[in-house]
Amino acid sequence: MPKKGGKIADVAKESQAQCKRPKLDTAGSPSVLSFESPDSLFRSLISPIKEEVFFREYWEQKPLLVQRNDVLVAAYYQSLFQLAHLKELCSQGLCYGRDVNVCRCVNGKKKVLNKEGRVNYMQLKKDFDQKKATIQFHQPQRFKEELWKIQEKLECYFGSLVGSNVYITPQGSQGLPPHYDDVEVFILQLEGEKHWRLYKPTVPLAREYNVEPEDRIGSPTHEFILKPGDLLYFPRGTIHQADTPQGISHSTHVTISTYQNNSWGDFLLDAIPGLVFDTAKEDMALRTSIPRQLLMQVDTADYTKKLSSLLRRLADHLENSRDLRSSDMKKDFITHRLPPCLGCDSDPLTPGGKLPKIDSKIRLQFRDHAIITVEPDQENAVSIRSPPCMPGLGVAGMRETHMMGTEDDTASEDGLAQQTHGLRFPLSYLDALKQIWSNSTVNVKELNLTSDEEKENLALSLWTECLIEVL
Repeated sequence: MPKKGGKIADVAKESQAQCKRPKLDTAGSPSVLSFESPDSLFRSLISPIKEEVFFREYWEQKPLLVQRNDVLVAAYYQSLFQLAHLKELCSQGLCYGRDVNVCRCVNGKKKVLNKEGRVNYMQLKKDFDQKKATIQFHQPQRFKEELWKIQEKLECYFGSLVGSNVYITPQGSQGLPPHYDDVEVFILQLEGEKHWRLYKPTVPLAREYNVEPEDRIGSPTHEFILKPGDLLYFPRGTIHQADTPQGISHSTHVTISTYQNNSWGDFLLDAIPGLVFDTAKEDMALRTSIPRQLLMQVDTADYTKKLSSLLRRLADHLENSRDLRSSDMKKDFITHRLPPCLGCDSDPLTPGGKLPKIDSKIRLQFRDHAIITVEPDQENAVSIRSPPCMPGLGVAGMRETHMMGTEDDTASEDGLAQQTHGLRFPLSYLDALKQIWSNSTVNVKELNLTSDEEKENLALSLWTECLIEVL
């Protein structure tokens, strides 16, 4: 049985005391989350913990457990994904490995029980019932619209890709050995109960997944039971393991994860090439030749002083420069993120309404999906990238491949890059694009461009791509 008390349990009790429990009919599982904006969605997800408290005290620092004991929240969470949904989903041509993993923790190791090819529901249920195997369902937002809505808003909130996995574990069983991940993790308990044990990280804020042997991780720092409606957060690197207790038919939870390869180190790796490119155009020191045969040297210690000097010149240029040019991180995010959730049957948007004129008032659509980019390889050019619900882009295709890393995704990489290049304008349009992005509304005639013709052309280009609406 889990130990009672401890810091995390105190937080859970405090959360219960603060959380108001409205008495509503839960038969229809109405949303208990606020989808008004990305900020409101995240605030409702961690409620009653305040947003500023979460980032000051928990984010990247320590676990947070919110035990709600709220029937409304429990009913809503259960509607996100259930064991009963598997039969219908299997009829849609799921494949082992790609869509579903079947596994069990045996003697501290993960044993994979996948079959070949397509998933047969009867065989899947047999492994679940008889072999006590855990069913791991990859990226359920591809099939569940409510998860799509949640993750799309979270991607807007974090500015980072957000993935998910559902884990369904039978009683008296454990699917995965103790391990840590390279992502920030939010656990939503959907059905049944799950017994969790968390351990002190051996690699804080880890950059990769790793299994840790029992004899190395020591005693749990936290131990508790998650019930439907509960939420658990822990930072990347937190060692964890979880099992379904005896007497509980099964447990279902969804793991929502984000911030993979999204550290300052990753950003520096991404931004420095552009910084070097820009600085070298102005600073001859970066254009002078490296010493003869430097690339053939085994020991380059003698040159570290010179490299340090050049790095300081880069830092000086960065402090004085107006814009830091982005590269692959921004492209990867806009290319692979979820499209706006407009409903499963929504058609791609087409321009409608009035044409923008010089006297028109305009507003940016899908502001949380619009990204303005000045790229190192596009001299004197600025791009505004479109969300993948614009004309010519497939919402369904983007959703189906989200976070999958499949060969289909790889095969279409060039096509996606072409589709998401967005609209390209002269660099002189940068201030006007920022003006549209940063204001709720703006008059075309007030755009920061030199002529009315340029102002109208910019507005018309954005309107044609459904990036703005005319008010």
